[in-house]
Amino acid sequence: MGSSDLRLPVVQFDACNPQLILSVNMNQENSAAQGVHVAGNFQALAGYGSDWNPSATPLHDPDGDGTYEVRISLPTQGLFQYKYINGNSWQGAEQVPAACGVEDGNGGHNRTIEATSELTTAPTYCFSSCESCSGTGIPTTYDTYWWNDAVFYEIFVRSFYDSNGDGKGDFRGMIEKLDYLNDGDPETTTDLGISGIWLMPMMASPSYHGYDVTDYYATEPDYGTMADFEAFLEAAHARGIRVIIDFVMNHSSSQHPWFSQSAGSTDNPYRDWYIWSENNPGFGGPWGQEVWHPRNGAYYYGLFWGGMPDLNWSNPDLQEEMWDITRFWLEKGVDGYRLDAIKYLDEDGTQLEDTPETFALLQEFNQVYKSANPDAFTVGEIWSNTASVAPYVRNNRLDAAFEFDLSYAIINGVRTGNPTAIRNQLNVINRSYAPLQYATFLTNHDQNRILEEFGGNMQQMRQAAALYLSMPGIPFLYYGEEIGMLGTKPDEDIRRPMQWTPGEQAGFTSGTPWRALNSNYPQFNVQTMERDANSLLNHYKKLIHIRNQQATLRRGYLLQAETTAPALLSYARVYEEEMALVVSNLGSSALTSPGLALEASSLPAGTYPLTELYSGQAMGSLTVNEQGGFSQWTAEGSLPAGETWIVLLSHRPQQVVRPTGLSPELDPLGLQLYPNPSTGLVQLQLRNSPAANSELRVYDLAGKLLQRIPFSGHSLSFSTSAWASGTYILSIRSGSTQSTRRLVVH
Repeated sequence: MGSSDLRLPVVQFDACNPQLILSVNMNQENSAAQGVHVAGNFQALAGYGSDWNPSATPLHDPDGDGTYEVRISLPTQGLFQYKYINGNSWQGAEQVPAACGVEDGNGGHNRTIEATSELTTAPTYCFSSCESCSGTGIPTTYDTYWWNDAVFYEIFVRSFYDSNGDGKGDFRGMIEKLDYLNDGDPETTTDLGISGIWLMPMMASPSYHGYDVTDYYATEPDYGTMADFEAFLEAAHARGIRVIIDFVMNHSSSQHPWFSQSAGSTDNPYRDWYIWSENNPGFGGPWGQEVWHPRNGAYYYGLFWGGMPDLNWSNPDLQEEMWDITRFWLEKGVDGYRLDAIKYLDEDGTQLEDTPETFALLQEFNQVYKSANPDAFTVGEIWSNTASVAPYVRNNRLDAAFEFDLSYAIINGVRTGNPTAIRNQLNVINRSYAPLQYATFLTNHDQNRILEEFGGNMQQMRQAAALYLSMPGIPFLYYGEEIGMLGTKPDEDIRRPMQWTPGEQAGFTSGTPWRALNSNYPQFNVQTMERDANSLLNHYKKLIHIRNQQATLRRGYLLQAETTAPALLSYARVYEEEMALVVSNLGSSALTSPGLALEASSLPAGTYPLTELYSGQAMGSLTVNEQGGFSQWTAEGSLPAGETWIVLLSHRPQQVVRPTGLSPELDPLGLQLYPNPSTGLVQLQLRNSPAANSELRVYDLAGKLLQRIPFSGHSLSFSTSAWASGTYILSIRSGSTQSTRRLVVH
């Protein structure tokens, strides 16, 4: 007992009290430093003081398997309500789904358990889930969304392609280059194969980078008009490409009219839209920077610098205006947002990041954007370790966030030839996020280019790409990464113009580029690399296509495999009745007949043919036991240093891998179009079940809508005899489903 007091629970005379065992699996969460607790209406009876105390009843994980448990002695049987707490305060309470809970009177739900026997053991649930998670702790049924099928491409508009010769990229330039990214036709093999675009800031701004907005309702004039932007959206959507845009919610430009009015008078209605102090509060920012800036006899708060004053999210008028802006762009047709510096959104005194106020705001933001478009996607920049990032994608806040720790682990693992850090980080990720709901990348617009990180080592570059494009998560690649663009700080030099050709100005502009080109553009450019079957560009094309073709690589959960060599990294992706084994040699010498073992999975037992997806070669067969694992598989052949196998276990016939294009899984209507090319009558067939009413939309290559033809049933005949010769994009929409094809008319 020591010196502490303890109230013992009431006991029955000459009998044992009923026992209740509660347990929760936290393998999909990042367990708080304060531990895991349970609160409920049993606590007073069981001797824990008052009911619904989030810090009084701790659970423990003695064997370290991620399942936390508590054994509770009760003086009486009964029906009890409870919920689990990640930490020791209500901020960490799980969100119990309505499907397995009862209303708690506060808009949420509680779990229930009927303790009617001497020993009652509640099911082991996953935190915030109805899913029973006993055993391995890996749920085999989990939610996936359209973004889990996507590969995103990050574009700095100013540097992508200049259509008018002023030296700056623009919306029309992006339209001209969409076919490079995805031409909308799954039958072609020449595009990169991405299906999502993230546009860096494209709202009006006085700076080259755009992260200091002066008008949240306008496009950047250097990039074109609102009509140009809308044409770009239409052209992208016609090709099946989703578009998300950078949304700078933390701060505006000091040249924004809001700030000018706020700074002009203490009585101005906009004064409280920013954060002011009569005196300098004296504290600095997270990296020691000055955050209080003088203006007109007072000080305003600006985390990054004086030209970007922070918005005051405690002001309800400011909040409502930002919610209106959120709806505005979604109504324009954007598919979601990348959220800049979101961890700094709402300060709490000297606590500048990760505040309860920020988490509460993001829950409200989630309601706003999901109400405007239930399919909208948000991904947050929280440049922190995984433990700090994970809360942003819980409790209906953001859909995903960038996994910085994984990018560091991949780079360091590939660079040093040691897979330990990658293995460890994949385990952390498995415990921290809902399955698949995080964004993977190598480097972005704020970091040195990835080829610089590898010191120009092309083999390491290829291996890193093979890893992150075969891992779970939502992959993002930074423009030019696929052709090996160079660049180190300052920021302008990691955002140089895209290298399209070996010719004048790298084919980026007919004028003078806004920033000088990289010196390696004569060799590292799209045109040159497209002609080399073994180029980095064609490597990226093949990897992206493999991911597009294989649902296992897009939607499968991850299991670590045991390996026979220290330099060997291997993991399994499992989805429905298929498994992909990724085997990567990070060492400096070839590995002959590398061996793997897997303890268990959800894969049905049986003998599976093996296909190496990158080469298309058969690799024999593998027998999976009743636990869904295998004790030892020794691969035939040698895995060269720096190379990666992606080995599929499947009874489904495999097609030869093409460089690009979409799989039939991403063509849900089963669209057939013939003849193509056409000189007259065209037959359109939908092999899969269409909705009652469908519509054919015809676009030109600039994304201009030319014709709409409604129809019903599985087929449509239409004439192209009056169409001008050229190439058209056909988009067929049936209910909420869409397929696209390219049609050539002679």
